Amino acid sequence: MSVLSSPFAKKPNTVTQLMLWVVLATLPGVFALVFFFGVGVIVNLFIACSTALITESIILKLRQRPVAPILWDGSAFVTAWLLALALPPLLPWWMTVLGTSFAIVFAKHVYGGLGNNIFNPAMVGYVLLLISFPLEMTTWLPPQELAAHPVGVVETVGIIFSGQGSNTATIDMLKQGVDGYTMATPLDHIKTQLAQGYRLPEAETAPIIKGLSGVGWQWVNLGFLVGGLVLMFKKVIGWQIPIGVLLGMGLISLPLFFANSDEYLFPMFHGFAGATMLGAFFIATDPVTASTTPKGRWIFGLGIGAITVLIRTFGGYPDAIAFAVLLMNMAVPMIDYYTKPRTYGHARNAKESS
Repeated sequence: MSVLSSPFAKKPNTVTQLMLWVVLATLPGVFALVFFFGVGVIVNLFIACSTALITESIILKLRQRPVAPILWDGSAFVTAWLLALALPPLLPWWMTVLGTSFAIVFAKHVYGGLGNNIFNPAMVGYVLLLISFPLEMTTWLPPQELAAHPVGVVETVGIIFSGQGSNTATIDMLKQGVDGYTMATPLDHIKTQLAQGYRLPEAETAPIIKGLSGVGWQWVNLGFLVGGLVLMFKKVIGWQIPIGVLLGMGLISLPLFFANSDEYLFPMFHGFAGATMLGAFFIATDPVTASTTPKGRWIFGLGIGAITVLIRTFGGYPDAIAFAVLLMNMAVPMIDYYTKPRTYGHARNAKESS
């Protein structure tokens, strides 16, 4: 038996360990994405992560910084990993390379590297691609159970790298659902139908709208929710931001739904559609670009949730997590300034100290 004296300080996790936990926690969501939308998800992950490591190595060499220790921290890998999970499965390979390299160079190293960037690098790369290539970035494959032409591995790799599938299926055919129409995401489908004058109950009769949000998407979001809860339990992330995001979505979407249920979605639909859980637990919680004070984390999360619903409802994009995160990144310095905890023994202001 050994006798130890205090202090019994717990050894903190390294950056590499935290990044590894983030990647592992995404696996339930990754499995769901692959199951419903095919192996293009894995191809995107491989392209993005390879690009991130190569780009980071080149930039570090140019900046005369040590390459191996910084690559080993895993931050570039995680940036690429999260970006790839938000991309459509058949996105051309060069778009993935473009978005990833832009995220590493302009959102990370231009500001000085890890710890100095003010915007979430993965979302910067995603928004660049979304604004530059809106058609490709908003066209997803139908879930496997609704696909008129299930996509195999060979066809997936062929389309991503050359734009050509097999002789028996064109790209447009692969993007069709059982009804013969090109399949959109549930959020995109709802937005398009409402813009055409349909009522929400009519739009929700489509085959892709099923369960909590839509075929496949509810399970993808549940997978990321499970992984996010693991991160919270392991204290890799705090609970204020993800809970704040979901609460912010509910505070905006619930009154809208009760005001007019023919036009506005039920809060549960927002929670399990699109990139909600990925954004709430894995993207908004970026420790570098998120607010650092307890009250600030609440404001940061609530803001992301509220902005997401407002853009989804009244804006031009069906999903809006990326825009919401970047907008709140801009507000972080002000949020931290006004929510900074008072130092023990010091007055809050001059009037209090007099």
